Amino acid sequence: MRHFLEFEKPLAELEGKIEELRHLADGGDLNIADEVSRLETKVDRLLRQTYAKLSPWQKVQLARHPDRPHGGDYIAGLITEFTPLAGDRGFAEDRAIVGGLGRFRGRAVVVLAHEKGADTEARVRHNFGMAKPEGYRKAIRLMHLAARFGLPVVSFVDTAGAYPGIEAEERGQAEAIARAIEACLQLDVPLIATVIGEGGSGGAIAMAAGNSVLMLENAIYSVISPEGCASILWRSSGNAQDAAEALKLTAQDLLKLGVIDRIIAEPLGGAHRDKDAAVTATGDAIEAALKPLLALDGPALRKQRREKFLAMGTKGL
Repeated sequence: MRHFLEFEKPLAELEGKIEELRHLADGGDLNIADEVSRLETKVDRLLRQTYAKLSPWQKVQLARHPDRPHGGDYIAGLITEFTPLAGDRGFAEDRAIVGGLGRFRGRAVVVLAHEKGADTEARVRHNFGMAKPEGYRKAIRLMHLAARFGLPVVSFVDTAGAYPGIEAEERGQAEAIARAIEACLQLDVPLIATVIGEGGSGGAIAMAAGNSVLMLENAIYSVISPEGCASILWRSSGNAQDAAEALKLTAQDLLKLGVIDRIIAEPLGGAHRDKDAAVTATGDAIEAALKPLLALDGPALRKQRREKFLAMGTKGL
């Protein structure tokens, strides 16, 4: 069953009518081809009008869409011979971050991905993509493995943020995130990070301090969620829409600010409407970003990465 967001209700009504007509036609000799064609044209026109002027808050909703492709979808669609590697060798396995070895279009790579889960059971199992310290320490372990064997790192970022529970804080959540960011910056192999949905706070940048940071057209990337920002500034999460505007969390804003390097176009209506097309477009963008980095040695890669992040916020100074 397809999920429709609040601003998609007119589309839901039209697509519902199309399904009803097709169901009626299946049960008799009715010829409804012309009417279906007319409604499909109307849906296409409404889709283009709606998605041409999305607000930041609507993009937040799209980034969180339950049908949006998750980390596992990108691994399944882009990585062959994938071998998952589990555990941080210190405490436990954290299913919020999936990682392992595989081949990206024929080239051996190390893959890291947040995984939110596609249904209720999977979301609970993956803790809604919110990693604990052991998740970030697993990511560090795999980055060190990549460096040892000279393998590029490909990461897929999709998390509301690191898990804020007491046990995570007791086990050193902030330290684990800081060391993960440090591991990203010190890698002497290419690191391509792609924000595929939500890029929330340190939980996201722990796997996104890369040589090239890509972002899907309707993804978001920010230091705090709109609801969290609103609760601090306005003392009410009801101002989340205002916060989304102020945070400049859309791909378009972040490209202008120099926080990301490229926007990946999504299928009309969002990545959830055509997952295969979204995954393929993401793979093409990763391949294009990776190719020039393969010619650089370790010191050059570290220098490029550090200069990229140090330059952020200096435009216009």
